Amino acid sequence: MAEKPSEDPRGSEGPKDSADDLWEKFVRDSELDIRTSDAPKEPSARARMVTERLRHQDARGEAPPGWRTGPALQGMNGRPARRRKLWAIIGLPLALAVALVAMKPSLLPGDPFGTGSTGGTGTESAAPLPEETAPPSTAPSSAPGTPTLDRPFAGSPAARYADGAAGIVLPEATAVGSFSKDQVGQALKQTKALLVDANLDRKTLLGGTPETVLDILDPKQPRMLADARYWLRKPDKQNDPLLLFSRFDKDEVRLVGDVVKTRGRLTFERGENGSVVVHADYTFVYAVAPADPDSTEVTRVIVRRIIETELADPTRFQVTPGKLLVVRFDQDLANSACGIYDGYMHPQFDSGITQGPPPTGPMVDPYDRSRDIQNSDTETCGTVSRT
Repeated sequence: MAEKPSEDPRGSEGPKDSADDLWEKFVRDSELDIRTSDAPKEPSARARMVTERLRHQDARGEAPPGWRTGPALQGMNGRPARRRKLWAIIGLPLALAVALVAMKPSLLPGDPFGTGSTGGTGTESAAPLPEETAPPSTAPSSAPGTPTLDRPFAGSPAARYADGAAGIVLPEATAVGSFSKDQVGQALKQTKALLVDANLDRKTLLGGTPETVLDILDPKQPRMLADARYWLRKPDKQNDPLLLFSRFDKDEVRLVGDVVKTRGRLTFERGENGSVVVHADYTFVYAVAPADPDSTEVTRVIVRRIIETELADPTRFQVTPGKLLVVRFDQDLANSACGIYDGYMHPQFDSGITQGPPPTGPMVDPYDRSRDIQNSDTETCGTVSRT
């Protein structure tokens, strides 16, 4: 006979009683586990205060300050985090770049720190020289670098010279003697035009006839204009057009780029017998390469010229109004073969065979504008210290 189930003191039926028993057992076991474990202590007063403050901030929709961001970066919808990621990506390369520029500031274009020097690669990134207003007292410092087809003036003080005619700056004209300000100004412009046509014009440089120069010269000056024309037609040792003009043999060399570097000054003063004398002292630097289009070798030719023109009083002398007399022309040609009188400059390349006799004169720095120019009548053929 089956035993009758015992009655539950709570008056519940069997299945329900079983569930209640299980629940009570769970509660008893849980309390026992809690008592036997490291139960957390009651929160401190400060913890309760912080919890209460956070609860109120959350109710007001406020967010607590981030420990990496600070209050100023709140309300930016996560953008500070993306900014920090971006810095993590570019930070190391940027730090390396900053360190490199700190060690070598010339790597930045335009010489922003005013170092006034070219970088070790010989780039023409140095600041241009200010206008020359007085004779220099020393030679320019060395410039590192090697000339290339892309940077033909690298390694040369000329990298900081002006480009072409921009380097021939006219002084402000004033009246001199019987000549008005405008007449003096015209003489200055004509002298500049003579320098440009004789030393910068591409047609002249490649062996053409400098017509502008010939038009400026006074035909009444004994032999000057006739001599200049003869020099161009039949050059020889006694009739050398290089005395007045810069010319290259286009079958031998080619000009590199469109720029001739120019450095110097132009002044004027009252001459004897009420004339106006214009004094020009300029250095022209030419970058050239062999005529062979496949050649990449580049060298430079440096020409310094001192020329004086004169505006004479037509009431006292037999001269042509509006024309100029040439009363002095001296030049130094650097890195051009000696003993060749065909009317052209012949640059010397490291890879080529030296033309003409070897130089016998002293070594000269062609960029040193503080020295006196060598007289054109001497037979000295010196050695250049740099090109």
